[in-house]
This record gives sequence, C-alpha cells and structure tokens, in this order.
Amino acid sequence: MGTYGPANEKLRNLEEVEKEIGLILQSAASAIVEMSKEKGTERVLDRHVTQFTSSVQRIELELSGQIRYLTQVATGQPHEGSSYAARKDAQMAVNRVDYTRVMVRDLARSCDRTLEQP
Repeated sequence: MGTYGPANEKLRNLEEVEKEIGLILQSAASAIVEMSKEKGTERVLDRHVTQFTSSVQRIELELSGQIRYLTQVATGQPHEGSSYAARKDAQMAVNRVDYTRVMVRDLARSCDRTLEQP
C-alpha cells in the first residue's frame, strides 16, 4: 500500500457496500416476484429473504465501522494516514497567535493612553 493505503481501502470497502446494496435490491425484487406468483415456493422465498437479511447485516456492520472511523477522524484522535489532527492543531495555534496579537495591541493602546494623561 502506498501513502493513501488506508483511504483507498475505505473507498474499496464502500464500493463493496454499494455492490451489496445492489444484491439487496435484487433479493428483495426476487422475493416480491416469488410472493406475487400464484404458486410460489416457500423454499425459494426463504432463500431470497435469507440473502436479503444477511446482506443487510453485512452492510450494517461495514457502515458502522466506517462511522466509527469517521468519528475518530473528526474528534482528532490519531489514526493511520490522517493529517486532520495536525492541521487542526496548527489552525488553533494560528488563532491563538492572532488573538494574542489583538490583546497586546489593546494593551499597548491602553498604556499609551495612560502615559498621555497629565
């Protein structure tokens, strides 16, 4: 894996989820077709329902993992392959420097006013 290994892996996992959603739709459609038949077989219907259920469970598991990963990224917890926390820290440092600059300027003005008063 290269520099973008974990990110590419996450994208590949999402592509697999997308394919699995397609299978869910096919299973659901097949189940509906089987139920609409006048003499549908219960065994075939059960197979489609089982496929549908297992696919939903796999998608739920994968998406839960993706959400946990994104939560870690958003909260600044370190993880492999992200520079979000470092960028956030740098931006906060810049904000603190700007705030300090404003406060020092205000303090200087206050001192100047005090010294100018007779």
